[in-house]
Amino acid sequence: MKAPFLLGRMIFGGFFLYNGINHFKEYKQLAQYAGSKGVPTPEAAVLSSGVALTVGGASILLGAKPKVGSLAILGFLAAVSPMIHDFWNEKDPGQKQNSQINFMKNMALLGGALALLGVEEPWPASVASHGDEEVEAENEDERPLRLSQRRMQNRKAA
Repeated sequence: MKAPFLLGRMIFGGFFLYNGINHFKEYKQLAQYAGSKGVPTPEAAVLSSGVALTVGGASILLGAKPKVGSLAILGFLAAVSPMIHDFWNEKDPGQKQNSQINFMKNMALLGGALALLGVEEPWPASVASHGDEEVEAENEDERPLRLSQRRMQNRKAA
C-alpha cells in the first residue's frame, strides 16, 4: 500500500509545486488575468498564492508537515476557484465551459487535499518519518505487553 500512496503523493504534490513555481515565473501575466477577474492587489495575490502552492506542494511531495501543506492547498483552492473560475457569470458558451471544467477540476483537487488531512502522520516514505519507523514499530510491539501488564496489575489490586 505504500507504493501507490507514495506515487499518488508525488503526482499530487508535484502538480502543486510546479504550479506554484509557475506563479512566480508568470506572475505578471497571471496578475493581469486576476485583475480582470476583480481580484484586489492582483500581483500580491498571485505571489502569495504562489507561496501557498509551492509550500503546499513541497510539503505533500516530501511528506513534511503534510497537514499544513494540505491546508495551504485547501485554502488556495477554496479562495481562488469561485473567484477565477466563476463559470456562472460567463456569457460566452466556450468560456463558460472552460471555466466550469477548471472549477470542477479544482473541486476534485480540493477533495483530494481534504482526504489527505485524514492520513495519519508520519506518512510512509516521508522526510519526516526518517528514523521514526523504528520507534513506531517498537511502540506497537510494546502495546500488547503494556496492556497485559495493566490487566495483571488490576487483577492483583482486586
